[in-house]
Amino acid sequence: MLDGGDVADRPNVGRWATPPRIGSGLARQIRAAVVDLPWYVVTPLLRTWHLTWGATPQEATAAMAGDDLLPQAQYRTTRAVTIDASPAEVWPWLVQVGYRRAGWYAGDLLDNFARPSVRRIVPELQDIHVGQWLSMVPKPSERTAFVVDSYVEPAWLLWRTPNRSWAWHLTPLSGERTRLVTRLKTVYEWQRPLVLVTVVLMECADFAMMRRMLRGIRDRAEAEH
Repeated sequence: MLDGGDVADRPNVGRWATPPRIGSGLARQIRAAVVDLPWYVVTPLLRTWHLTWGATPQEATAAMAGDDLLPQAQYRTTRAVTIDASPAEVWPWLVQVGYRRAGWYAGDLLDNFARPSVRRIVPELQDIHVGQWLSMVPKPSERTAFVVDSYVEPAWLLWRTPNRSWAWHLTPLSGERTRLVTRLKTVYEWQRPLVLVTVVLMECADFAMMRRMLRGIRDRAEAEH
């Protein structure tokens, strides 16, 4: 059973002092959402391709943190990107993600409620500990917030919810580069009333958002580097 942690772990506690203003850069957010609309339609037809987008065959089958969780998951992706920055430089961007934190670096209009994802490392958000909540919505619960399951800095990180696990693996490459691999697993809980919403989000929207997030992390880390 998911451990919700104590009050200090909840994502609506300990926000940083000046979060980005809601609606800032709204035209850019709308444009990005419109650009992604075709992906929502064609993604189910490209399922075999997008489930391993950017990943090598070896990365797609390699063991990662969280593989022992949710063995019955119907949705499993392994995606990757190469970043011209070291793992130590990429790591802070992962640590600070979450709604009312740094955002998700993806489609802010849809996945961050029109609050722009930050483009800098925020010292106040560099806290990470097992049991910490990473909210996805304004009023989070144990089903709408990821919890930090485990991590080894700056090598790998694992988040989870009752029906989802999300792992990140950072491999150093020559020339101070990083291979960033992420694996997302989701169980379709057919007995729950909103399961069709989960299926549509995963099968139609996940790829477009995940591709934007990986590129968003890459672009930010490279700019900082």
